[in-house]
Amino acid sequence: MRPDVRSAAHKTDAFGELVCSNSLKSEQEHSAPWLLKREMRRLDSLLMKAANVARVPGGHALTVDREVFSAEITRAIETHPNITVKRQEVRALPDEGVVIVASGPLTSEPLAQEIARVTGAERLFFYDSISPIVAADSVSMNVAFRASRYGKSLDGTDDYINCPFTKDQYNLFIDELMKAESYQPHIPEDKTPYFEGCLPIEEIARRGRDTLRFGPMKPAGLDDPRTGRWAYAIVQLRQENQRADSYNLVGFQNHLRFADQARVFRLIPGLENAEFVRFGQMHRNTYINSPALLLPTLQLKTDARVFFAGQISGVEGYAESIATGLLAGRNAAAVAHGREPAVFPRATALGSLCHYITAADPRHFQPANITFDLLPALDDDAKQKFKRDKKARHGEICRRAESAFQEFLHANHSGMYCQVSG
Repeated sequence: MRPDVRSAAHKTDAFGELVCSNSLKSEQEHSAPWLLKREMRRLDSLLMKAANVARVPGGHALTVDREVFSAEITRAIETHPNITVKRQEVRALPDEGVVIVASGPLTSEPLAQEIARVTGAERLFFYDSISPIVAADSVSMNVAFRASRYGKSLDGTDDYINCPFTKDQYNLFIDELMKAESYQPHIPEDKTPYFEGCLPIEEIARRGRDTLRFGPMKPAGLDDPRTGRWAYAIVQLRQENQRADSYNLVGFQNHLRFADQARVFRLIPGLENAEFVRFGQMHRNTYINSPALLLPTLQLKTDARVFFAGQISGVEGYAESIATGLLAGRNAAAVAHGREPAVFPRATALGSLCHYITAADPRHFQPANITFDLLPALDDDAKQKFKRDKKARHGEICRRAESAFQEFLHANHSGMYCQVSG
């Protein structure tokens, strides 16, 4: 709908604009996010290709330059001969044809009302958030230092800038953070809970004085080269773009007034003269009660020609949103060509993600990231075999997922799920 209609968080007219983190999570082998992205790459995901082109250093995570990532997606869509782009706000679902609703977390109010009418269900809301970004040349490297946690990096480099706290500096920071003034939410908080996986730092701090230094400010695995020890607490800065001229404060999403953000965050050692490219913000996310509304194919139970995908379908995270979009797109194409839509095996990351959002308890449904908890548990023999080796246990889950994925591709070689990349 952009540029005709703007959302509360988007700043450009390009497709695929990332408004929160610039991380698509871990690329560490045999992690759950790695497994999900591996499966998407096997299906030749356009957005995974764009992420590879736009990649910037981020430890063992796949982090991207937002502008390059968005530009790659926009170019691919606008130049595709079979795609017609219409830049206008959709206020009602089409009455005919196969439809995919992938309106994201910032679904416009008219369309959200239409979705509520069509689904017959009350909409669900939670607040999501954006971390601040600072100019790289405003960070004092006389105080901060470069390192990746425990030395883990995709290419062996020190990818993060780390700002170390002493105990006194940390206590002062917490005192001032708790004094800072927050913006009032647009919707009463008792009806719009925070997403537990993306809490604002002031909310984390309210849960205990040490919660931040055991959470987003944990110093573990980061040796300060000046002392040879871990600091009392750490704030990590992650590269934002390929020019490396700006960095975001990892895990520092917040709902504080901008003036208070500038005042409090300049108490972070190394950021005393920080130039803020963007302040942190909170925004409303919209998602449907998917277990009550969707089939495992991501089709609406009451109207099989309508698919839901992305964050509005009840997943949390960029990679997860990309994954459901990929599956909804392929299933919608299958339906449009008169074929049956497919359900990925439960043992795969793609299958488990769709299983969760369509089979969870609708009375207590919350969006989820991909984790091994969503995949089937190992049998008793395997549990016993890998009881003391978490890494090997996760490797076995990934091996079983790969086997199930391969079997599925072979069984569907003539359909929409043929293997298209190695």
